[in-house]
This record gives sequence, structure tokens and C-alpha cells, in this order.
Amino acid sequence: METGITGTAGATGPADGAGARPAAAGDEPAWRGLPPGLLKLRRLLLALWLLPPAVALGVLLGLFAGPVWAAFALLPLAVLAWGRLMLGRNWRSWRYAERADDLLISRGVLWREETIVPYGRMQLVEVTSGPLERRFGLASLQLHTAAAATDATIPGLAPAEAERLRDRLTELGEARSAGL
Repeated sequence: METGITGTAGATGPADGAGARPAAAGDEPAWRGLPPGLLKLRRLLLALWLLPPAVALGVLLGLFAGPVWAAFALLPLAVLAWGRLMLGRNWRSWRYAERADDLLISRGVLWREETIVPYGRMQLVEVTSGPLERRFGLASLQLHTAAAATDATIPGLAPAEAERLRDRLTELGEARSAGL
């Protein structure tokens, strides 16, 4: 079962996840951030979506409407600059922590969302990596629970960390569900 909680949670951990350990019951969880490769990938995709329209808009307006109208090509570039900042804020907001009985996933800038996934409710843990993710050395972890609406995802993990987390969550899920 997954629960969304609005509000802020404890301090952020290191961005690369180094040195984090599962928290004991009652301890403040050791939060792990996402690797910087995810931010690089998202910024590259943003540039690939916005730079060609900006160039095309500038050239077409310059040719057909005059050089003054070509300044409207700066609008997609302004969106690109704003998007780079927002992607950085969003990337910094993602974090996860392993506790004794559940996994915490926290994300969000304006609307903070904290997802709690009990190990005993996990039915399937998948690691996926598309072509761009593989190019940047990333993988995503997808957690499937008993209710389809409560699945959770941790994007942009290092493949070794995603596999370690998958194995650990599967092991803990099997141990918790066997005790039901």
C-alpha cells in the first residue's frame, strides 16, 4: 500500500547515494538522491526539443517578416533557460530511503509528495533502461504493489544501485509477505 503525504521530510542525503544505510525503526531515514546523469539527460532532451524550433522560428521570421520579428525566436530560448532551472530543482527534490519495514520515496518542488511502500505489499520490482538511459549510465526502478494505482518509480539510478535495490526489495518483500 502506498500513501502520499504532503509536507517536508528530513534532510537530504548525498546526491550519489554514497554511505546511506537502511534506517532502523524510529531512526531518521538515510536519504539518497539521484545521480547527476539524470539531470544531464533531462537537460539534453529539453535542448533537443527547444533549440530546433527556436532556430527554425528565427530563420523563417527573419526571411519572411524581417529581422525585428526574428527576435521572437528568443521565446523558446527563454523557455529553455527557465526549463534548465526547473529541471535542476526537480532533480534535487527526488530522494529515497530504505527503512526497516518500508521504502520511502520523496519528490516535488511546489507539491511535495512522499510515498511509503511497505515491503510486504510489493509484488514485482522491475529495473528498466531505455537507449538514452543506457547511454547516460542510468536505470529506473519500478515498484508494483497490490493496487495498480499505487505503483512507485525511482528514475535515473545507477544500474548497479538499481539492481542492488531490486534484489534487496525483492528479498525483503518475500520475507515480509511470507510472514502474513
